[in-house]
Amino acid sequence: MTRVKPSNVVVLKKGMEQAEKGGYALGSFSPRYTPMIAAVLRAGERTQSPLIVQISSKELDRYGITPKAFADEFYACIESERITVPVVLHLDHTKDMAVIREAIAAGFTSVMIDASEKRLEDNIADSKEAADYAHRHGVSVEAELGMIGTTDFVETDKDEELFTDPQEALRFVGETGVDALAVSCGTAHGVYMVKLPSIDYKRLQAIRALTPVHLVLHGGSGVPAEMMKQAILLPGGGVSKVNIATDLELAFLAALGREERMTNEACKRLSPEDLEKGRAAVEAVVADKMTQFLGCAGKAGQFAYSAE
Repeated sequence: MTRVKPSNVVVLKKGMEQAEKGGYALGSFSPRYTPMIAAVLRAGERTQSPLIVQISSKELDRYGITPKAFADEFYACIESERITVPVVLHLDHTKDMAVIREAIAAGFTSVMIDASEKRLEDNIADSKEAADYAHRHGVSVEAELGMIGTTDFVETDKDEELFTDPQEALRFVGETGVDALAVSCGTAHGVYMVKLPSIDYKRLQAIRALTPVHLVLHGGSGVPAEMMKQAILLPGGGVSKVNIATDLELAFLAALGREERMTNEACKRLSPEDLEKGRAAVEAVVADKMTQFLGCAGKAGQFAYSAE
């Protein structure tokens, strides 16, 4: 049975087109626990920001969540929280087509195929397969070229880093038909402990000049605001989607006086008081990112007005 989606739940391609036109980036926020989805959505509604709610395949496994359970909670919150701002439901880093098919069936409006560790030809083949399938179902597709490092191994398995080559990006986008491209240009997943964040702006500009698709920056947690703003406002179009996950979980755990992450079921068993305390902390972080970091606060009305 196909899920009927509210009109404000949109595909990633539409959201990124609007973001580039408006000179801001969409925050792609991973709540990691289903009870925290409401907090992310509340921040978007409060700041009138278009946004993306996401979870990666590895996070689904680590926290004990299915794509359907995540989507069900997302759509329940859209209704119960009376969310009116534009929202994308996105499946992040995924290597398995079966998970992509499951997410699309559950109502995700965007999926990411990540075959970036493979040879270019195999990455192209896998990404094209995902794009062809998703497009047949009216869903946007993100892929990755180059390898984005990690510090916490929550979203990805490896910490290798390989910067994206602009000429390879031109070929990759042309042959796969993907809607968004995650590029490697200096950021990393997780918390910056030793390495400091950096962004290769010239590389970003070269990639965007050669490709018609919008660019995604993973590893947004911990990147200075001025550095991110420059990446978003590059002449000719910069970054239109920024992934933020670790900062949300750290805020949630800190609010509860915890350091160790928990399973999704353990989170759901928290007292109502602790859940609201955690939600308030996550909402505050997301609202701050929207206002100070991404430039998307107050842009929901502009999106809705000019989206069609």
